[in-house]
Amino acid sequence: MKQLLILSGKGGTGKTTIASAFIKLSNAKAYADCDVDAPNLHLIIGQRSEPKRTDYYGLPKAEVNPERCMECDQCRQNCRFDAISVGKTYEVNPFACEGCGVCEYVCPVDAISLKPAIAGELMLYTNKEKVFSTAQLKMGSGTSGMLVTEVKKQMKIATSDTELAIIDGSPGIGCPVIASISGVDMVLVVAEPSISGISDMERIIKTAEKFGTKIAICINKFDTNYVNTEQIELFCKNKGLTFVGKIPFDSDAVKAINNGQTIVDINCASGLAVREVYNKTMEGLFEGDNE
Repeated sequence: MKQLLILSGKGGTGKTTIASAFIKLSNAKAYADCDVDAPNLHLIIGQRSEPKRTDYYGLPKAEVNPERCMECDQCRQNCRFDAISVGKTYEVNPFACEGCGVCEYVCPVDAISLKPAIAGELMLYTNKEKVFSTAQLKMGSGTSGMLVTEVKKQMKIATSDTELAIIDGSPGIGCPVIASISGVDMVLVVAEPSISGISDMERIIKTAEKFGTKIAICINKFDTNYVNTEQIELFCKNKGLTFVGKIPFDSDAVKAINNGQTIVDINCASGLAVREVYNKTMEGLFEGDNE
């Protein structure tokens, strides 16, 4: 199974819009949303069935047994996250606790223990033809990279025999992005022709290069700044990166997304342009497979 990951160095570039168009154009049997902090691919793809839901357990959280606590204050003094406070009893703030276990270690009467804590929820939509894997991280929880890994794992288990999987990744270069890149065959970077867009594009390219995976670049809303668009194209040429096309700013695209459609479901300028981007990306993804 070939895995195409669609990323952007920053939010708002149109990454999910392009990912949803690719899913429709390829009639993908497997796809995933790895933006576990704010998943929104399902809003465009339109999942009508109820998913299989599975609790995701991240780092454990400390709990104080007030009946055993001798109020020695060792736990509070040694907690570097200031997660323990004193009221009528000693209490642990689950949002501040990082599950490091120091409080449990220093407690002389074993009044503190680490308990499993739900950090998010995995969701798997399946029917006879398609599988869609996604998740929602619980507010304030860490281990987003580990949850992304679980999203990809459940997609692969459910569709081991499909030819292509399309993954909508997270913006930025943090843990969820790194977990998304691991094991994929190609990264398509959606760039924006702005100063911050160019800077963040370069950062995500450097991150992807560490994994030795294929990289392709496209520019969304290219006509909002022609100078910066030319700068991105020149950057790709000088770096020897595959440039797969440009997509114009299109108010019809906004209307389509608001109506729960992809940009290839309607006749619009961005939809026509993304078809060319898709074709060139697929050529690069499957290049050499028939040799």
